[in-house]
Parts: sequence; structure tokens; C-alpha cells
Amino acid sequence: MKRLGIFCFLILSLTACSQFQAGSPRRVFLTDEVFVSQTTDKDNLGFRKINRMKPLLYKKYVIQANGVDGVAAYDNQTGEEKWKLSILNGAEPSAALIKNRLFIGASDGQLYSIDAENGKVLWTFPTRVETLSEPLLHEGILYLLTGNNSLYALDASTGKQLWFYSRQDPSSLSIRGGSKPALRNGTLYVGFSDGSVVAFLAQNGAIKWEKLLNRNKKFRDLDSDPLVEGDFLYILGYDDQMYCLRAASGEEVWRSPVGGYGSILATADRLYYAGSNNEFLSINKETGQKVWSFPMKEGIATSASFYKGLVIFGESQGALRILDAGTGKEISRFFPGRGILSPPTVDEKNRMVYFISNEANLYGLRIGWSRAPAISYLR
Repeated sequence: MKRLGIFCFLILSLTACSQFQAGSPRRVFLTDEVFVSQTTDKDNLGFRKINRMKPLLYKKYVIQANGVDGVAAYDNQTGEEKWKLSILNGAEPSAALIKNRLFIGASDGQLYSIDAENGKVLWTFPTRVETLSEPLLHEGILYLLTGNNSLYALDASTGKQLWFYSRQDPSSLSIRGGSKPALRNGTLYVGFSDGSVVAFLAQNGAIKWEKLLNRNKKFRDLDSDPLVEGDFLYILGYDDQMYCLRAASGEEVWRSPVGGYGSILATADRLYYAGSNNEFLSINKETGQKVWSFPMKEGIATSASFYKGLVIFGESQGALRILDAGTGKEISRFFPGRGILSPPTVDEKNRMVYFISNEANLYGLRIGWSRAPAISYLR
């Protein structure tokens, strides 16, 4: 059964007093459930409910892994399963996709190269530990950080190891997650669980510079995906702060007081991210000062996606949230059941958003603005 979530976004009249006339049309944002598909072979009744891969779009497929039993491709309009690769305990991190090649690290200690057309395994590489971060693919080389702070550079066509780096973390406390490497001008940037960010020569893994940022005694992890724009590198410490560094040297430019995790969205003058203090934040890119924050009442936020002036993200024990990117005001929400840990993927051309819920159900929602009568209701 389809469900429709509507939140009224009032358009102010152009009169001096900005008032509405009775019965005037209002602009509403619709979230219409097109399909919901169970991604597990059996009902997910166990305690393991860590399903947080960001869906990938490939031709007419949505590719989605779960943290239970595998990765599969679904029709992007009906949710019908097209192929499935069974993997013990599934895969948690997001995946990399180029042309028809899918790369994903799994919970069984293997990195998989998969044909996205049919789910056929092309090669595997034994990491011998679970992978919790998304790989980076650049010019035929795959860069991957595993759950034990091991960084691999592999030939993407064969899986052959090109170079390897391992970093020791003396702390026994760590957040469950990992940093997707960032690459710019031949330099690879990676955050580690000991609170350090390291810049490598991508060609051979030689260290250019390293900087210890998060010195907290609890969770020091730099599990966010570093963002490099122009001369600057932005990265988050989990229970620490956001840092802006000079990409060439690691010199600190500014720090913002709220830490976080996951990926950072950027516009010309703003940064958006999920804070570890149960907020979703927008800050000034030049100064790190907060522009607005949205309090999370049902857990923590996922990483976000943009859609036509909006930011869309999940809530770990609540709803899919849709906010005005400029003001932080909520435009709409959609409740899938028991929360969301998966960053949503937006298909702007087809006005669709996809995510996997904590119950391992893949959702496809039709989204967009519409006109409605003066009285509307929010589900």
C-alpha cells in the first residue's frame, strides 16, 4: 500500500503585511511511497540491524547491500529483485561504482569486485577483517581503509595489491565506522581512529604529512570522509570538532565546536553534516560558525543528499527528514518504521529518493513540490 507524506510549505504573499487570503493555494512537498522491498532472504528477526549502505544507481537498477546476508540489484521503479549475491553477514559500507564495476568491502573479510549487470563476482581480495568505509576508485586504482586501520591500494582490474599502510591505535574504544579516502592532485587524505589525518602520495603510499587532531580521551575517531575543495581540507572528529586545514601542509585554519561523522556536503558558502551531538548542522565554510542546526529527537542523523535547495537525511530511530537548506526548517518527513542508518540517494531526474531502513527494507519514494488546497495534513 502506498503512503503519502505531506508537509505544507507556506508561500508568503507579496503584500506588505505578508498575509494569506482564505482558500489561497499552498505549496506542499510530497513524499509518495512507490515501493518497499525486503532485501533479506528471511525476515530480519535477529539483533543485527546495521543496514547503512547508501544505495547506488546503475542504469535502471538500485543496488543495495544489507548487513545481514548480501547485496542485490532492484528495479528502480518497482523494487523487483534482479540479481543477488549472498555474503555472510552482508556488507555495511557504501560501495564504489564505475561503468559496470561494483566494489564493496564486506563483513566476511573480503573486498568484492562485482559485475553490476548480473551480480557475478569478478575477483575478491582478502582483507581478513570487516570493512566499514567506502572505497575510492581513481584512474584504475582502488583505495580502501579497513576496520583495523589498514589502507590498501589495489589494481581495480585484477585486485592485485599495489601498496599497503597500517596504523596502530592504542585505544580500545572506537566508533563503528571508517573514513573514505579523498584524492586531489596526486595526494590521498585519510582519517584514522587514533584521531589523526594523514596525507599520502597516492602513487606509492609515502607520507607527505600527518596531523593529530582529536586528542579526546574517549572517542578520537576521524570517521568522516575528508572533503577537499580548493586549498582546503575539511574533516570531522567524532566527539570533537570540525577542522579546516590547508590541504598542502595540514596547517589548521579554523575549527568549529561540534564534531561529527560521515560525509560533508558543500555549497559555495556552506557546509552541512551530521553532528555527534544529535544535531544536523549547517556552518559557514570560511569561518566555521554555525548558520543553523536541526535537533534530532529520535537518534542521530545520517549523511545527507541535496535536492533542489533541500537537504535530505535519515534519523537512526525516526524518519527521513527533508529540510530547507537555507534555513534548516523542516519541509517534510517520512516514517519507514524503526529508523534509518543509510544515507539517502536522490535521483533528481526521476524525482526519486532511495534508502534502506533499519529493518533492511529498501524504499523508493517519489518526491517533489505540488499545489494543494489551503488545508493539508502531515502523516
